[in-house]
Amino acid sequence: MTDAPPNAAPGKELSPAARRALEEAEARRQAAIEAERAAEQGGPRGPEPTRFGDWERKGIAVDF
Repeated sequence: MTDAPPNAAPGKELSPAARRALEEAEARRQAAIEAERAAEQGGPRGPEPTRFGDWERKGIAVDF
């Protein structure tokens, strides 16, 4: 147990629960980064329609 997980305090002895918590937090961070990188499949092109209020299909804009 000499290798410390990311974001661990340098030189501080970690309990098994603290080590596990830091490792789980790092895994969640990595999963969030991967989810952010994933491209949307079949989504609308251009500006986000829910933000700008228009949906466009085949060149026709539809307001809700």
